[in-house]
Amino acid sequence: MIHQQLVLRGIRDPRVLDAMRTVPRHEFVPEKLRASAYEDRPLPIGRGQTISQPYIVAYMAEALELRGGERVLEVGSGSGYAAAVLSLLAAEVYGIELEGELHAQSAAKLARLGYRNIHLRHGDGFLGWPEAAPFDAILLSCAVEEIPGPLWGQLREGGRFLYPKETTLGFQELVVVTRTAGAPVVRPLAPVRFVPLRRAP
Repeated sequence: MIHQQLVLRGIRDPRVLDAMRTVPRHEFVPEKLRASAYEDRPLPIGRGQTISQPYIVAYMAEALELRGGERVLEVGSGSGYAAAVLSLLAAEVYGIELEGELHAQSAAKLARLGYRNIHLRHGDGFLGWPEAAPFDAILLSCAVEEIPGPLWGQLREGGRFLYPKETTLGFQELVVVTRTAGAPVVRPLAPVRFVPLRRAP
């Protein structure tokens, strides 16, 4: 997986490659799909959600340019796999998941596997995690047309906001936005396909 799916496709950050090598992806997919755990494709994890393909997880992690001391928020933490990867790249990871069943499963799994710097919450990701803010990086694992105001307000100056942007042309584009004292700096990255951000009823 590391060589064929990541290195040959341009992932260069050695810390990201080490994290992807370390986290056991098979632990984060349903047992009946474990034979496919290391294939480069998304897999269903229940409740209409998926675990992203390894390349996309690595690509997004690399785009955040983490150095080890950051506080990171992931919205749409799902299976917990991306949070596990990020936990090896940052100081603290906070994950919010709307689906209660997925939240409970991922919380139990991460605890069993010994991840101690991941904090999970069951709730509406649109609202973020105000009491843990500000964050050095925020990652949306679900698509939106525009960055939600509450989340942008929880990103520190100089921080990076990475998300799949729904475009008016009907496709999604992964975008990283750096918060600066002036206008935000927007950098388009690649076409992607993610489930949309859903709100709590």
